[in-house]
Amino acid sequence: MPPLSGFLPNLPNGPLETIIYIVAFIGIILMAYSVFLKAEKKQDAVLLIASLCLLSYAIWIKNIIFIIAMLGLGISSLVEFIEIVLGYHKEQVNKK
Repeated sequence: MPPLSGFLPNLPNGPLETIIYIVAFIGIILMAYSVFLKAEKKQDAVLLIASLCLLSYAIWIKNIIFIIAMLGLGISSLVEFIEIVLGYHKEQVNKK
């Protein structure tokens, strides 16, 4: 039995699976990091990359709900990023 099997029972079996887990972990970190970004353009770009990373993991585990969620997040981030780049996006200001 491997030495870490009690602590991590589902260790990756091969190099491809290890790469998928690393990409998913990078996606998690980027998604959390995007919350703290102030510039919307950077936030949307980071969210797009994070959703693509997590989409690859969702496809790997064949979870349709997770696939749809990451596709939705990725598409919405891409659309907003394009709107910002083209100048169509207007920042909303809260009036009190």
